[in-house]
Amino acid sequence: MGSASLLEIKRSIKSVQSTMQITKAMELVATSKLRRAKERAEQTRPYHKALQEAIAQIIRYESTAGTSFAEQRKNPKTCFIVVAGERGLAGGFNNNIFRLTAALAEKCEGPVCYLPIGKKAIERFTYEKKEILTDEFVNISSFGVSKSLSLGNSIAKYFLDGTIDRAVIVYTEFVSMLSQVPTHSTILPLSPEPESDGDENVSLDDDPIYECPPDDMLKQIVPNYLGGSIYIALCESFAAECGARRTAMNSANKNAEEMLSNLSLSFNRARQAVITQEITEIVSGADAL
Repeated sequence: MGSASLLEIKRSIKSVQSTMQITKAMELVATSKLRRAKERAEQTRPYHKALQEAIAQIIRYESTAGTSFAEQRKNPKTCFIVVAGERGLAGGFNNNIFRLTAALAEKCEGPVCYLPIGKKAIERFTYEKKEILTDEFVNISSFGVSKSLSLGNSIAKYFLDGTIDRAVIVYTEFVSMLSQVPTHSTILPLSPEPESDGDENVSLDDDPIYECPPDDMLKQIVPNYLGGSIYIALCESFAAECGARRTAMNSANKNAEEMLSNLSLSFNRARQAVITQEITEIVSGADAL
């Protein structure tokens, strides 16, 4: 073990230190984004709950059973709206979403198409040569309420004209800083939640709030409901991605520190071995004289 070995260890130490600077910076950025994304996700949850309750209340009435958006079709073509990330270096965040989507697609009786949101989702389904409705939604960070509502209108039109028969949104739910859970929700066709006692004989005509036929009312409400559901999924997914990236970078920093410790120990041992060898050579030379 000589000077060449010492130089190699020095290069490795510098490389790890350089990488560690990057991972620390990425962890700080992810932490900063996570704080804002978490607040936005938490603020949207009450709105999502209110939307679901309103739609479920309308669908529970008998007079809405034959409405367009509640139609259950045979051999349905399912559209998976898959929300993934814009970047990598987030642990298993993107792969977990793709695995869940693949498992759901295998269970579908009819054909399947995809509407990816996020650069990684578009790249994945393009590489796999899947049927994609559109690949224009690359940047999640710039995906606001207006674009979500526009996409909700498009999905509603796809459903009404028969382009798709079922819509399922797949995203990652933000649970905590250390926990992000891939989940899915069927947003079309609409289906009522389990009825509570006393709801069986409620009539839409008896409620003064509803002033138009159920189908017309749903055509006005559902596109906004779909857009709201997509926006909420985006907020949850972005917060989850930031949390996953922060966790991954924190783990990378700990691994880098451990590697630096081991490399430093190896460097000290190698240097001590070189010094010992030099002393031995000097002593041997002096004895020879």
